[in-house]
Amino acid sequence: MTDVVVREPAGRMSPVRSLTPPLVAFAALIAITVLLAQLFPPLNDWPDGWVVPIRYWVTEAFAWLGEVAKPITRAIAWVLAKPLAFVEAVLYRGVPDWKVQPLPWVAVVAGVAILGHWIAGRRLAWFSGICTAYLAVFGLWPESMQTLSIVLVTVPLAAATGLGLGIWATRSARAERILNSVFDLMQATPHMAYLAPVVVLFGFGQVPAMLATLVFALPPMARCTILGIKTVPSDILEAGRMSGCTPRQLLWKVEIPAAQRTLLLGLNQVVMQTLAMVVIASLVGASGLGQKLLFSLQQLQIGKAVEQGIAITLIAIVLDRLTHAAMNRVPQRHPAGTPWYRRHAHLVTFLAVAAVAILLSRVIPGIGVLPRDMTLSFGAPINDGVRWISKNLFAYVKPVRDTLTIWLLLPIRDFFLWLPWPTFIGTLALIGWYLGGVRLALVPVALMGFIMIAGFWTPLMLTVYLVTCCTILAVLIGVPTGIWASRHPRGARVVNTVCDTLQTFPSFIYLIPVIMLFQTSDLSNVIAMLAYATVPAVRFTYLGMTLVPQATIEAAIASGTTPRQRLWKVEMPIAFPEILLGINQTIMMALAMVAITALIGSRDLGQEIYKALPGADTGRGLIAGIGIAFIGITADRLIGAWAKRRKRELGLV
Repeated sequence: MTDVVVREPAGRMSPVRSLTPPLVAFAALIAITVLLAQLFPPLNDWPDGWVVPIRYWVTEAFAWLGEVAKPITRAIAWVLAKPLAFVEAVLYRGVPDWKVQPLPWVAVVAGVAILGHWIAGRRLAWFSGICTAYLAVFGLWPESMQTLSIVLVTVPLAAATGLGLGIWATRSARAERILNSVFDLMQATPHMAYLAPVVVLFGFGQVPAMLATLVFALPPMARCTILGIKTVPSDILEAGRMSGCTPRQLLWKVEIPAAQRTLLLGLNQVVMQTLAMVVIASLVGASGLGQKLLFSLQQLQIGKAVEQGIAITLIAIVLDRLTHAAMNRVPQRHPAGTPWYRRHAHLVTFLAVAAVAILLSRVIPGIGVLPRDMTLSFGAPINDGVRWISKNLFAYVKPVRDTLTIWLLLPIRDFFLWLPWPTFIGTLALIGWYLGGVRLALVPVALMGFIMIAGFWTPLMLTVYLVTCCTILAVLIGVPTGIWASRHPRGARVVNTVCDTLQTFPSFIYLIPVIMLFQTSDLSNVIAMLAYATVPAVRFTYLGMTLVPQATIEAAIASGTTPRQRLWKVEMPIAFPEILLGINQTIMMALAMVAITALIGSRDLGQEIYKALPGADTGRGLIAGIGIAFIGITADRLIGAWAKRRKRELGLV
């Protein structure tokens, strides 16, 4: 009988054969590096004598800069303090020397409601007004207005700066490359890392907090400006040129209006980033809700922390809804000859309400500032509930926490701490070489190597351990949830609503239920990170599954596939690039939470940032923050290359 030989089509290789060389290379790399690490101890633990004192150089450089640039920093602080003082005077401080009272809380609540009505109608007006009234009714009005003052001053400055940088990038390819690299690093660096340099240069207080917030919040606006201007249709640009527009007229009268929706999306992101950073900036003396929430968490006053956390969340939700609605607002047209008070009816209404409220507040003090005995609080029942949980449920929660920590988390942590540095860095480099060649292979070598020689290897590995645990759990939860949502339209609406809500919460909020149930432990850190970071895994999985062409699904059904076969052999492979992007974003959000979870105890890079703040140890905090950013950049480059590779294999690019 003649043997039949089945050959692969020319130019193609079976998946098993294509994976064999990389797997052999990985196995050989791990075996060789582990063996060498046992023979040569410096390859296992980077010797302390080989650590380059970059941390101390940076600290000394910032201390020198702080002295040399003191006149400049004082001038900047003085300039920024003026608009901040004005907004604070209007909202909550008043001008005591002139016996001028701030706006009554009734006027502010009415103003927010009127603004909501002007943007989107009655529903948003009621929602915005009720949420704002919560701040006064629950006795958090002064602190809320302090926080809102920083937001109202910082957002225009960050938006204008981001708009200018974005316009510059669209006019210069070199500027765009440089700015994109800088923005990648800025957005991957955790919030808290911005605080140490600002403290050295500007000290503690409201203005330094505002500056740190400004720097952190401007990249989204710049990126959206670049995207918006670059995606203006060419026929619109050509029409503008044919109309005789100069370059400046083309920018302000054609490109900017055409990119309005994208620019408003950038403004929305600036608002949310500003509010998130303002809360964290309480660590450098910013007064407001963040400071009260931080104090409540440190004192384990869970009831007060919940009240304050809800206040922060409501401010975030209202600002998010207002800016989102503004993107879809259709300007109202008035017939020629309409009186100005009708054309500006909402403004006139607000001025009338404010005037009446100011007059009545002189007679009825409760209209100006709600007395303490008229405010509400549900902190005591929550504290009672926490005590009940600690007394009755913690006996059941503690064994679960300890079991997961001892048998799952600690072995993973010990594995990462055991890994020799050549094994870890070499594995990442080999993955980079396989996915993108030598240039991509050098990225983890340079970034991880820098953190190692700077003396932060152990905190780096502890950070990688926490982020890895969080990412694995987020994938196990988020991917099935996204698949289920893609199969059930009603369920998708619920899932998307939950995701919207979770993304609106400031990161501080996730610490409250974790402390209530699990106290402080590695499991608490992972769960807090998980609640914040699972959303992208859900969203991108849902997006990828809904983008699978209907014709492909129908072809699979016609081929006789079962639903399970169709999922694993057709839909999942096509949706895989989007799922990878979701995992990428999950890692970035988990890294953003690392610095926040340091507040409830950890030994990772986030804790290094937190410890650097009281002593203004700029080098320690900055390098730890850069280390977190370098983990994110490495993951982003590797996963992005993997996603592009899969898209090429599927013929999607």
